[in-house]
Amino acid sequence: MLLEPVCHQLFEFYRSGEEQLLRFTLQFLPELIWCYLAVSASRNVHSSGCIEALLLGVYNLEIVDKQGHSKVLSFTIPSLSKPSVYHEPSSIGSMALTESALSQHGLSKVVYSGPHPQREMLTAQNRFEVLTFLLLCYNATLTYMPSVSLQSLCQICSRISVCGYPRQHVRKYKGVSSRIPVSSGFMVQMLTGIYFAFYNGEWDLAQKALDDIIYRAQLELYPEPLLVANAIKASLPHGPMKSSKEGTRCIQVEITPTSSRISRNAVTSMSIRGHRWKRHGRSKGSRQNRSSSDMESVSCWNLQSRFKYDLSFEKIVFKI
Repeated sequence: MLLEPVCHQLFEFYRSGEEQLLRFTLQFLPELIWCYLAVSASRNVHSSGCIEALLLGVYNLEIVDKQGHSKVLSFTIPSLSKPSVYHEPSSIGSMALTESALSQHGLSKVVYSGPHPQREMLTAQNRFEVLTFLLLCYNATLTYMPSVSLQSLCQICSRISVCGYPRQHVRKYKGVSSRIPVSSGFMVQMLTGIYFAFYNGEWDLAQKALDDIIYRAQLELYPEPLLVANAIKASLPHGPMKSSKEGTRCIQVEITPTSSRISRNAVTSMSIRGHRWKRHGRSKGSRQNRSSSDMESVSCWNLQSRFKYDLSFEKIVFKI
């Protein structure tokens, strides 16, 4: 049987610790997961022994560091009160004070993943805990994955989502006809990879996979995948990205101007009162003689301020 030596060689590549060999093995992860789930759905567990051993081997290597200690992954959720390349905090009155207070107190939420237990075999109870973590490892190296791997990911996510449901006949998928159970976290990891595929040359396949995942999430009533999938769908441009599959890709993003620019150009009540006080200090005769010129200057000042204030958006280009 050819599958067994291939799985053994892939595991040896991964165990070597070489970055290139690690990525070479990870590019086959979507296909390996699909093969394992398809065999599990058919209840022919004996034919998936080498694939299960490979998946378990990769999992057990990834949950520990080089010293053999359990890894604890952490991620700090960014605060909207702090500026980023995507946005500027609001500078309007009490909102600015509230955001400033939040940033000074350093209120931030940190999400932890791990430590994960060692697994000796895959069961119905721990299956998707292991597979979800493996997809997390795959998504961490998406920028190094070839187009073939991204295509495989989209196709497999679509098949996993619709197998055993009426939509399978619409997609004309043959082979496995049994329903493949999935967890909410596993579907979220699938969406992470699909979102990357949208902007890296696989628009059509990613669109089909996204629709199928939404279809399955609605049937399962999973809130997390529905939230992520609908957020992705709402943020997509109206058409495919006009970019090649190789090289730098650019996305145009409309952002609000910086807070410093708003404060310089915005017309405030203080500036209006100051303008009136200056006019009040002049003599009555002077105001009568220059009434027409004052009206022209005020009109010009208002037009200039309004022109500056109406520049509320500017376009920038991010390279990814």
